[in-house]
Amino acid sequence: MASEGGGQVLLPIEAEGCVESLKKFPMKDLGGPQWAAQHEVLEKLNMQAIVNASAQEDEFVKDFLISCDKLTVLIYDLLLTEVWKEKIFPLILETDGFDPKTTFPLYMALYHEATVANLLETTLFYREVCEASDDCVLDLVDYCYRKLTQLVARSEETEEEKDEAVDANQAVNTLAHASSLEELEQQDRKLNFEICIKAVSMLRYIVDHLECLPLSAMTRILNTHDIPILLVQLVENPPWNHQKDGKKYKYIDGKWQEVDYADSLKITKIEGQVWLSLFQLLMSQNCMNKYELDTYRKNTILKLRSFLTEPMLDQIPMLGDLQRYLEHLSMMEPPAPRKEVILEQIPEIRDNILHTNDGKWKKIAKKQIKSFFDPSTSDLKMQAKRWADTYNFDVIEGLLSDPPKCAVCGQDASKRCSRCQNEWYCRRECQVDHWSKHKQACDLMYNSLQKIKEQESKVKT
Repeated sequence: MASEGGGQVLLPIEAEGCVESLKKFPMKDLGGPQWAAQHEVLEKLNMQAIVNASAQEDEFVKDFLISCDKLTVLIYDLLLTEVWKEKIFPLILETDGFDPKTTFPLYMALYHEATVANLLETTLFYREVCEASDDCVLDLVDYCYRKLTQLVARSEETEEEKDEAVDANQAVNTLAHASSLEELEQQDRKLNFEICIKAVSMLRYIVDHLECLPLSAMTRILNTHDIPILLVQLVENPPWNHQKDGKKYKYIDGKWQEVDYADSLKITKIEGQVWLSLFQLLMSQNCMNKYELDTYRKNTILKLRSFLTEPMLDQIPMLGDLQRYLEHLSMMEPPAPRKEVILEQIPEIRDNILHTNDGKWKKIAKKQIKSFFDPSTSDLKMQAKRWADTYNFDVIEGLLSDPPKCAVCGQDASKRCSRCQNEWYCRRECQVDHWSKHKQACDLMYNSLQKIKEQESKVKT
């Protein structure tokens, strides 16, 4: 039965089989055929989870991840891709003579982190998912911390870098625009910003369910990483707000949007996630007992008072309690440091990945270039067929709330490439200008779709 939320990607029995098939891959196999097949499985699970959440239907993907004990695999996969991007991807870009026919296989490896992060973000909303993550949630806390520090660093970018990001309104196009290593690096930066935004949401859900997590999770959030201070820095210098040429922009639903003065006072989802996390960390009695408040932390937290305006309190009324707490805190002296023995669990997944592959990064990069990231024309055709099957355009369009954007100028688009059905344009001139870039990807997708139709017709006859 089709979902009212925009289509059915997987039936429950198919989703269960997909979840059961998930496994951990070693670093050297990232980008390989089996890994690519699992990426396609995860992409379908991710799309189905979004469909069910959007339509408020039975979220069976979440249930299967718990019952099949695969959340550990997801977290491992997320961290494996993160380490690959840090250690191996730069080596691949620096390799002399590496000039692949298409960079799409590399883009898929980069995009994999976003896929897994999005699936975790969708499912971590539920307490039972956080509980089932068990000790692996410590690695997830550390992952969120690293992404938050990247957001704080982004807040300190030059105005020129922010202007460039605001101008890049159109979404990353996976096939047509993945034509050079330089563009691939730009796509990686854009993707990483989106992943950092998802990490804020993941952190908020973890914070909401701290009482059911190992005690070390609270210790790492409050004292090891001092995440409340990071969140205050994001409130002070939000990387998702920007001004250019007298106009105000906010990063909403995956893209930069111009807002007028009235809309600039409205809290976006990501801003709400930051404030709700701060409220929980500063107002929860368990957190207050655990947080080692010193003079620096007190003075930094008190900076929040200037942001608790009437429009803010009207939108999130519970912040009134936080406002009263801050007034009380301003008149308090920080307590003396506590001297106590602390036994703390240590996250192991990322450390194990780093230890296992230490000293092998260049060797792995060379192997992956030779075997995975410079495919032949025949391999590209086979991959394009799988991509066409994975990315169900009808379902994806059902999830979009805004009209598609022109691949050239970023304006609202009403014309679609009739051959591959994958690219949009606002007018014929844009389509003609873009054809030289789009032709190769269009041919791959079109030929694959035709073969799929031929196979379907043979089955019917």
